[in-house]
Formats: sequence, structure tokens, C-alpha cells
Amino acid sequence: MHDKLISVVIPAFNESENIPKITAAIENLFEPLPYRYEIIMVADGCTDDTMEKIQELLTTNKHLFYIEFSRNFGHQNALKAGLDHSNGDCVISLDCDLQHPPEIIPEMLAKWEEGYEVVYTIRKEDKKLPVTKRFTSKLFYNTINGLSDVEIESGSADFRLLDRKVVRVMRNFHENEPFLRGLIKWIGFRQFSMEYYPNQRTLGKSKYNFKRMISFALQGVTSFSVRPLYAAIYLGFTFTMCSILYLPYILHAIYTGKEVSGWASILMTIVFFGGLKLTILGIIGIYVGKMFMQVKERPNYIIRSTNLNPQTN
Repeated sequence: MHDKLISVVIPAFNESENIPKITAAIENLFEPLPYRYEIIMVADGCTDDTMEKIQELLTTNKHLFYIEFSRNFGHQNALKAGLDHSNGDCVISLDCDLQHPPEIIPEMLAKWEEGYEVVYTIRKEDKKLPVTKRFTSKLFYNTINGLSDVEIESGSADFRLLDRKVVRVMRNFHENEPFLRGLIKWIGFRQFSMEYYPNQRTLGKSKYNFKRMISFALQGVTSFSVRPLYAAIYLGFTFTMCSILYLPYILHAIYTGKEVSGWASILMTIVFFGGLKLTILGIIGIYVGKMFMQVKERPNYIIRSTNLNPQTN
């Protein structure tokens, strides 16, 4: 048995049905492995009986620990809390719905033993997924990569392994709305990617809808780039230059005394440019809003209860 301790961080939001299954799967996985381990379940403001299920398992599982938030602070903050309170020589994070297959954890650990400090996973596309789901996923990564300063592979997931030295660095980040996929790529270190086929969700339902995906994409782009602001400037400059093309027509109309007609087209132009201005102001507003929230220095999450001791590393 190694002296090395592996921390497994699992965010959970209303995943009552999946708690016993994911806990049993991790236990069975580590039983033959030569590592000590801890399972840190992060209850992200659950409104079902997730905490009751965790409390029941605590009586029989000495490896299980929990962090309960005072309210829902979001998936990324739940992951951050797990990193902040882990004690392992490395930390593995995965979702509670078992779509991230625990079976590949031994391969991740093998790469870690080879010297890789970050082992992250890439989801292989499931042809059985609805076309809309595949389209929005592709659009998400294309948007991130086209507008931000970090390159994130299509299908990247929050199923990853981080060495203790990487976790120490991550603890120093106190960004409002952290985007961990981008941060992991940004900090560097020796990284290795692994592909996996996601399992089918058998219990519960997905918490990520189209609205959340758009919000997540905006969060990622505005966390790592000011390109949208430059794009707004270029767009405004381009349309300003194009408006000069109206000048000869206006001068001709004034010189000849010809009545200027075409109220419909004028109205359409006004509405178009009005919408463009609002879009540009919205982009600027997102950045100003992020700065406003950041300078408040509020905590990323509030812990209501936990059975974890303070981290020692």
C-alpha cells in the first residue's frame, strides 16, 4: 500500500439517487489499488434529500467526507471548494451522475505516476446524442476558442486529475465566477489528455440546459479575453465608415432639392444600429459587472456544514 492519498471530489446538486451508486463505484475501484483515498462530496445547495443520503453513508463509509453549501453556488465553485479542502497528493474530480466513467481513473493515476501533473479528459462524441446537443456543444467550444486567449479542446470535461502542486496554485485563485477548464489550460504544468466515452445517465436529470450553456460560454470568454471589446470597437468603426457612403446621396438631394424618401429603410437602419449599440453596451457591461463583483471580494461559496478537517498541505 502506497502512502499516497488520492482525493476524489464529486459536486452534487440534487443527485440523491446517484449518491449511493457513485460512492460504491469509487469504493470498488480503489479496493484493489495501492492507494489511500478520500471521497469529498460537495452538496451544492441541494433541495432534495441528497444530504440525508450522504449522512446515511457516513455511518458505514470511513472514506466519505462532505461539504454542504449554504445555497447553490454553482458547479465550478463546488469543484473549487473540493480543491480547497482536499488533502490528497493528487485530486480527481468527476460528476455525480456517473457519465464520467470511474473505470479510467487507474489510467489517469498511471499517467500521474509517470510525471504528468495534469491529466484531463476529452469526451468522444456520442452519435446517439440529439443533433441539437451536439451542435450546442460544438458551438460552445468554437465560441470559447474563437474569442478567448486559451485553446480548449472540443469535448473537454471537468473530469480530471491534478497533482498537489497544481492544487496549491489553484487555491490562490479567488476569481468571481471561476472557469476551471480555462484556468487549468492557462496555468501550464505538464499535461496529458485522455479520451473517454461518456456513460448514459440512468438516474436523475441533467442540470445543463441551453441557457446554462450560453451563460457558461460567456463566463469562459470574458474570464480569459478582452477580444469581444476589441471586436465591438472594430464593428463600430466599420459601420461608421460604411455610413459615409450615404454622404454623396445626401449632398445630391440637398443640391437638387429632391425630397428624401424611404422612411421604412431609414427606420430599419435606425433599429439595426440601435440594436448594435445595445449589444456593444451589453458586452462592455459584462466586463464592468465582473469587475464590480470582483472588487467586492465576496467568498466564492459559503459552507453550511462539513466533517472535513482543515487541509494540511
